[in-house]
Amino acid sequence: MRECKYFAPTGLGEAVALLAEYGARATVLAGGTDLLPKINHYELEPEALVFIGKLGLDYIKEEPGKLVIGAATTTAMLANSDVISRCAGALAEAAMQSGSTAIRNAATIGGNIANASPGADLVAPLLAMDASVKLVGAAGERLVPLQDFFLAPHQTVREPDELIAEVVVPMPQADAVYIKLGRRKGQTLSVVCTAVRLETAGGVCREARIVLGSMAPRPLRCTQAEVLIQGKAVTPDLIQECAAVAVGESTPITDQRATAWYRQKAGTALVARALSRAAGV
Repeated sequence: MRECKYFAPTGLGEAVALLAEYGARATVLAGGTDLLPKINHYELEPEALVFIGKLGLDYIKEEPGKLVIGAATTTAMLANSDVISRCAGALAEAAMQSGSTAIRNAATIGGNIANASPGADLVAPLLAMDASVKLVGAAGERLVPLQDFFLAPHQTVREPDELIAEVVVPMPQADAVYIKLGRRKGQTLSVVCTAVRLETAGGVCREARIVLGSMAPRPLRCTQAEVLIQGKAVTPDLIQECAAVAVGESTPITDQRATAWYRQKAGTALVARALSRAAGV
């Protein structure tokens, strides 16, 4: 690795100024669980590392109408938070299934989002809960809906001089369900994951969010399946139809973890199971 400068700013303004100075030559460092392997394997050679661990962005706040999570909040904090368990149970469940204890103590919610992996554990439930990310840059702040944040694997709309500062989740809302399938029961990347949120009244779905991970080049909101189930009585037959439509919107690939065929079959079963749990049928 070539010579790399290391910065540990203590204020958000200082961090943004460094990113503005170095632009695409700088890389933001938080927990490093995704970043350091890339550096070790020479996939990434930054000129400057900007460490954000001293910016005070590790917090979880329950505010009127929303939940605000600092970008440096670790996965372990999410998994162990009473506020997250009460207000965003699917996010707590995803955090508990994310990596080993050591990884959870280092990995951050901002890093999990910024890495833009199609199978990122925390992203599926956040998409199901209509979360947004607050970006802070030299030109000011902007709030980007998470569904508009991802462009392609490991590519996002974040500009080189911008920093993910917070994740904002609107509240209150119906409980979401998160289910993950890996090649083993723990400490594994997902073969398929799904998050579902249904708002129902009298057995009729009023609003739906259906998300798939590891099934497309970016985390996928299955909008056709959402339209299909909204306004209808949630029955076992409708759930099966909706799951099939959701997976039909995806474009799974064959890789070292699973074949595309297996992902389609497993994804259909997982979405149906999540829908059943969310609807209580």
